[in-house]
Amino acid sequence: MARAPDGARPLRLGVFGGTFDPPHVGHVAVARDVADALSLDRVLWIPARIPPHKQDVAISPGAARLEMVRAACASDPRFEASGLELERTGPSFTVDTLRALAAHHPGAVLFLILGADQVRSFESWKEPVEILRLATLALMDREGEAARVAPSLSGIERALHVPVTRVDVSGTRIRAALATGEDVAALVPAGVLDVVRREGLYGRAKPGRG
Repeated sequence: MARAPDGARPLRLGVFGGTFDPPHVGHVAVARDVADALSLDRVLWIPARIPPHKQDVAISPGAARLEMVRAACASDPRFEASGLELERTGPSFTVDTLRALAAHHPGAVLFLILGADQVRSFESWKEPVEILRLATLALMDREGEAARVAPSLSGIERALHVPVTRVDVSGTRIRAALATGEDVAALVPAGVLDVVRREGLYGRAKPGRG
């Protein structure tokens, strides 16, 4: 049975998925808030290979996104980058990821960390009932946002509303800023810009900053 580092109880494992293109300070803030609120031992950051809801949207190569996530995870010892979905072919369905994690960490308590946009579409996901069997939903609640966008989930026993810090930053904003050469050092964790520059992502990232 997978156990927490002290061995006294089952491992409490957060599952934090997304495109992470790029990971930013908002991701770090909310992941830390959820880890604190739910006493998580680890938070797995899992970049999607092909997000089912973004199959026609161009995203950066998986290897580069995983490397950026590793840089972001260095900010908290509870964070860990996982290439689990990048190693699979086809769309990255959450239910498949949870099944794999449950098999790899028998006995662990899984918490699926979801934002408001993800909550809004949850009932259309592949096998939502099985997802609820495998994991407790940790709904990131910025000023009651999660409750407003998905009232139908509020009565689900395995759904927790977790207050998180509101950080007004997005991957779209960062990519646009980098494309025009703006300085985004305050918006991404240390080390992420190094990967952006080395891989030539998003356009005109300024050298030697952040």
